[in-house]
Amino acid sequence: MIAPIVTLTAAGAIDATYRVPGALERGAFVRASGCERELSGKGVNVSGALSAAGVPTSAVVVLGEDDLPFARASPLAGLLRIVPVPGATRVNISVIDSEGATTKVNAPTPGIATAAWAEACSAVADASAGAGWVVVSGTLPAVGGATARIADVVRAVGIAGPRIAVDTSGAALADAAAEPAGIAVMKPNTHELAELVGRSLRSVGDVVSAARELRARGVGIVFTSMGADGVLVVGDAAVVHATAPAPAVVNTAGAGDASLAGFLVGLEDDPGRADALARAAATAAAWGALSVAQPTTILSSLAGAPRAEVTRDPDPALRLTEPAG
Repeated sequence: MIAPIVTLTAAGAIDATYRVPGALERGAFVRASGCERELSGKGVNVSGALSAAGVPTSAVVVLGEDDLPFARASPLAGLLRIVPVPGATRVNISVIDSEGATTKVNAPTPGIATAAWAEACSAVADASAGAGWVVVSGTLPAVGGATARIADVVRAVGIAGPRIAVDTSGAALADAAAEPAGIAVMKPNTHELAELVGRSLRSVGDVVSAARELRARGVGIVFTSMGADGVLVVGDAAVVHATAPAPAVVNTAGAGDASLAGFLVGLEDDPGRADALARAAATAAAWGALSVAQPTTILSSLAGAPRAEVTRDPDPALRLTEPAG
């Protein structure tokens, strides 16, 4: 049985998804054919996918007090450990047109008080007793004028606590990559990885080289999501590439979060073995592909998950269809 997994979403969100007929045209008036709202934020999305797989999980999430009734009415309410802050929760908008393109507009991430950040770290520490993983996911807010630090979460959990997985971006990712002590898994996408190493990534070999650079700094496993090119996992035991065909492309929002959830489930608390890395990469690719075929941000069912193709020690010359630079 997989040990419980705790997620931290320091900038919770409400996802509003609009569906529009035809191709989205810039500057045009468009009447949506449908609209859905759901509690979200990257860590919440990870916990939702884990819950769909029957994995015990708790989602620590910072939310605006104005939207607590909405959160408590969410299907995920039983998983939530809410850290309330004054005001409203940010709203992220996805517009999906009939050609399958997703246009996302994310609201700015509001800063939070030092006391709220300390409460969030404390809630993670409390929830993580007996857990196998703590996942720090999504944008980190400003705290006292500076971006919150993942190192604070690592300290709160403690050396003897669960492993830490990180999926963030921008200054928080750069900070974590510069000082990765205590981070067992880092999940950049190819664009974020290219930014971290300061060069373009145009082939599988480029991604492997960049991932190894992060590992040389002290990151345990680098798990890179590469969009249509699948996922690439670089660890002590193996380098693994996995791809899975999406049943359809309906909504790409949240696919990376589903992929991370699948990775941790596939790993089964055993990151030191090559077969575990291969299984984790396969599950990550399958869950990510399934996620884009579902209309909601949060993966709510694993029915129909595609079979992944896994390659150990992939050809470094393989060109990326979605290069980054």
